[in-house]
Amino acid sequence: MRGAHAGFAGLSMRRAIACVALAVMALGACAAGVDANTASQAELEQITGIGPSVAVRILDARRKRPFDDWRDMIGRVGGIGERSAAKFSAAGLTVNGASYRAGAAGPTQ
Repeated sequence: MRGAHAGFAGLSMRRAIACVALAVMALGACAAGVDANTASQAELEQITGIGPSVAVRILDARRKRPFDDWRDMIGRVGGIGERSAAKFSAAGLTVNGASYRAGAAGPTQ
């Protein structure tokens, strides 16, 4: 009886781990698709820390010309500094497909 119970518990644990892994991958896939140069206001607002006012500032700056890299976005969008750029990047925002790299503010692949 003990062996059967252990096997059942192991199966449940494997299922739980598989479900968690799939959920993490799904969240990562959703977050990875938000680029500052192509995202809508609604998509930008899905990034943790970006509310309506920050999203509008990003869109207004982007209308003038697309962002070259993180340094360009930090320089042109008021209220976004290195700390917030790092948080936005960790939440899935990219600039030209690149994540933010602290200190460099340039692209990383």
